[in-house]
Amino acid sequence: MDFSHLFEIDYFILFLVIAIGMLLGRIKIKGVSFDASMVIFVALFFGHLGYSIPPIFKTIGLILFILTIGIQAGPAFFDSFRTQGSKLIIVAVTIVLSGGLTALGCAYLFDIDLAMAVGLFTGALTSTPGLAAAIEATKGAGEASIGYGIAYPFGVIGVILFCRLSPKFFRINIKEEEEKYYEDAKSNYPSMLNKNYIVDNEQVFGKRIGDLLFNRMTGANISRVMSEGHSMVADKNYRLKKGDIIKAVGTDDSLDKVEMLIGPTTVVEIPKSEDFDAHWFTVTNRKIINKELQSLALLENYNARITRIRRSGVDMTPNYRSRLKFGDRVMVVSGTSNTAAVSRLIGNDNKSLTVGDFFPVAAIAVIGILLGNIHFGNFSLGLTGGVLITALLLSWVGKTGPILWNIAGPANAFLREIGLLFFLAAVGTSAGSSLVATIEANGFSLFISGVMITMIPMILAITIGRILKINYLSLLGTLTGGMTSTPGLSAVDGMTETNAPSVAYATVYPFAMVILVIVAQIMGHLYELATTGAAF
Repeated sequence: MDFSHLFEIDYFILFLVIAIGMLLGRIKIKGVSFDASMVIFVALFFGHLGYSIPPIFKTIGLILFILTIGIQAGPAFFDSFRTQGSKLIIVAVTIVLSGGLTALGCAYLFDIDLAMAVGLFTGALTSTPGLAAAIEATKGAGEASIGYGIAYPFGVIGVILFCRLSPKFFRINIKEEEEKYYEDAKSNYPSMLNKNYIVDNEQVFGKRIGDLLFNRMTGANISRVMSEGHSMVADKNYRLKKGDIIKAVGTDDSLDKVEMLIGPTTVVEIPKSEDFDAHWFTVTNRKIINKELQSLALLENYNARITRIRRSGVDMTPNYRSRLKFGDRVMVVSGTSNTAAVSRLIGNDNKSLTVGDFFPVAAIAVIGILLGNIHFGNFSLGLTGGVLITALLLSWVGKTGPILWNIAGPANAFLREIGLLFFLAAVGTSAGSSLVATIEANGFSLFISGVMITMIPMILAITIGRILKINYLSLLGTLTGGMTSTPGLSAVDGMTETNAPSVAYATVYPFAMVILVIVAQIMGHLYELATTGAAF
């Protein structure tokens, strides 16, 4: 049976390239694999053989990939300005800007085309969103994709080797850095605790729990009360009596305030009661997203209380002004008869976390495309910038009326993977036709340029990080985030039992990704200026 005619069908080539690329990407050599990024190398090969994939797949893939990255990064991107990120962001900015400047320097030193230089820049920093921005800004110049393909392999391997070897080179004791991190984390991110207290302060005898404004005064929450051997949910109308035992949930500092307000701690446990339940629920009900806890009237309507909120793996003490976000996990203590009603109010529909609503995706794409086509003189955000900024802003807002702009993690990851694969396959085949001739003409200088663009930013990052006295484990996480290197982060995680690298990575990655896209667009516009003579 002759199947040769299938190689004339573009969608067959699309899925063949993706299938082969994904298969080869799973192969590990010394623990290193290329995963989905291998698709672009397979696509370059197919392009060299004369096969092509229609440009529409590139555009659709670009939109889906950039959009889902923006939705994922939005909340963390803006939060990074308000939390621990100042020093880490300085390092991340240093990485991206020095990488861009090194790429421009290599272009001048080795007489490399600017479109090729921006491709080397994005490949050396392993940034597919940056490549997407570079291609869009250079009007689809194939040199950008070739440069990316040349620099990417060392961009992956170089970051892993640098992170693994640098502690020995700089004489860093990883165990000491772990101990320092734990000390800092204890003060910056206090753990959630629970303790039992005997009601012994005559100032609260006979007072209703609701009248004490307990959370505002202490920062903790009462979850349960035991009186005369009977345990119950902490109802706001219950009047405390001498000798009652309460269970409070909060941080060390807040629990110290509870002791001052209520009385001494006790080892007496509050036994489980058939009258109430304590359950973790997942927030999936759109109607309560972004609403303050006080507006839910849980005590009044359900005799229930939220004692803690778990968001992105971090436990927080809720208060009456806390707002719930889609996907939050909340600990709820309620009367047994009200458990089902509370579950319906919260949502607790795990199916919602895997099945997404496509309307926000389409709406963000439409708004982003419109924004990208607005011209400010001779400059516009373009497709990449418009979609990315729209996705960042709307995911940060979270909800507008009935529209939920956040997409559940699994659904977002699936759409992002589809977009990435379509984009890489179409871009690679387009660039592959001139790959061999370009490498033969500039291969050595291009490879050396890629190595320089990878190494110089990392050396500068470590130097500045040590000057700023950043914990070395956090510094390595910042380095991998600034280089947008997930394989690098995996290598660093294997060096420590702490979450220091992943926390730093999550803090700077969204910021570094956006700055990298902007730098790639600027370099792309410089290329356009050099080739057309148009005003920037």
